[in-house]
Amino acid sequence: MVVRPAPAVGNQKFMNSKDTPPAAGVEQELYAKRQKIYPREVHGLFATLRTLGVFVLLGLYYGLPWLRWGDRQAVLLDLPARQFHIFGITFFPQDFFYLAVLLIIAALALFFFTTLAGRLWCGYACPQTVWTEVFMWIERKVEGDRPRQMKLDKAPWTPRKVLIKGTKHTLWILFSLWTGYTFVGYFTPITELAVKIGSLSTGPWETFWVLFYGAATYLNAGWMREQVCIYMCPYARFQSAMFDENTLVISYDPRRGEPRGSRKRGADPRALGLGDCIDCTLCVQVCPTGIDIRDGLQYQCIGCAACIDVCNQVMDKMGYPRGLIRYTTQNALQGKPTRILRPRVFVYSAVLLLLTVALVHALVTRVPLEVDVIRDRNALYRVVGGSLVENTYLLKIINMDTRPRRFVVAVSGIPGVRLAREPRIVDVAATDVAEVPVRVRVPRARLDRTRYDVEFIVRAVDDRALKVSERGRFLAPPPGS
Repeated sequence: MVVRPAPAVGNQKFMNSKDTPPAAGVEQELYAKRQKIYPREVHGLFATLRTLGVFVLLGLYYGLPWLRWGDRQAVLLDLPARQFHIFGITFFPQDFFYLAVLLIIAALALFFFTTLAGRLWCGYACPQTVWTEVFMWIERKVEGDRPRQMKLDKAPWTPRKVLIKGTKHTLWILFSLWTGYTFVGYFTPITELAVKIGSLSTGPWETFWVLFYGAATYLNAGWMREQVCIYMCPYARFQSAMFDENTLVISYDPRRGEPRGSRKRGADPRALGLGDCIDCTLCVQVCPTGIDIRDGLQYQCIGCAACIDVCNQVMDKMGYPRGLIRYTTQNALQGKPTRILRPRVFVYSAVLLLLTVALVHALVTRVPLEVDVIRDRNALYRVVGGSLVENTYLLKIINMDTRPRRFVVAVSGIPGVRLAREPRIVDVAATDVAEVPVRVRVPRARLDRTRYDVEFIVRAVDDRALKVSERGRFLAPPPGS
């Protein structure tokens, strides 16, 4: 039988040169079976920051759909109407530019913070991390701490175990369904959605997305957990491209900690020929991905800093200085000078600042009016009364304001140009689109070529500063025809 050695997966380590090779005739698995990880609860500065991040981010997620802005939901992405309400601003598909810039800013911010201090996003703000923290909190409240969870999983199935496990999964499912309901509430007014769910009258797409998003939350945060970070998330694979020797990462100091070994509290490690690490393995027990930070920087590390909190507590009890595991750089660990503020950090920060200022300026100076000019292509032109050349257009006037407006339409660009009916007054409701057919006429004697550019001017009657102009093509018969 052919031996198939495989790289280690999950909590296993790669085989080194000292390991005994597999015996002949023994078949090995390509992939190691997942071993469930039971992270120990930890308290400390970084745990407090993670908890604060969970409250803020989930507070925003679950709370924003319930905020009101005037007579509508403050944040509502109305896909059927192609209107996206963000507090006092209504965006239309034509405003995709703002979303593109926002996504670029988000990507650059990710690069900036990763270059500066590693996987801050993964450890404190990633949805997978945030929802997993909530699911683990529910698990600890129902099943108990780490030792109790391990004991319960090893115990045979009894009515008590079924009750505990059933309670946990019921709470998980309810929380997941609430998450899916909130997600759909960003696209369907959440109060209307509640009435539809109560009367079992939700549409097929609303039902699908509530269940799909709820199921994704339940599976990812409840069952898959660290597997999403290790195997499914691409960020874990390419993050190293943004690291260098001056990036702040969570690291174990081997020069201070080795050789590791147990000892009595308050013992002098130097007198025992030991380092500061007492080999308690608490840093492994609190890790949500189950790695040993003492083995060096690993792509499975999500930068949650739980190992820093627990190690500092151990150092306090032993009477040793804190910082055996800490945020530091590879250069600092090797005794080399560290440059946190370096060229790439300045470049990222400058570009981020420039794009952010540009986006804010564009939003502040944004004119809540847009005009699209669509020329009637069924007829190039018409000669009216023998002396006037007429072209027909369809104007789409988009009122992006939160109140109805009255607009006047005018045209210019060619001597003698005018609308067939003047003045042209158009009433457009708030956040609505009005389609206005217009006929533009020019005296034939004023035309000496076949193509001209005309400019349509749409101005609010009650606000002369609210004005938009858009060009259109005017066609005429050949001169002398």
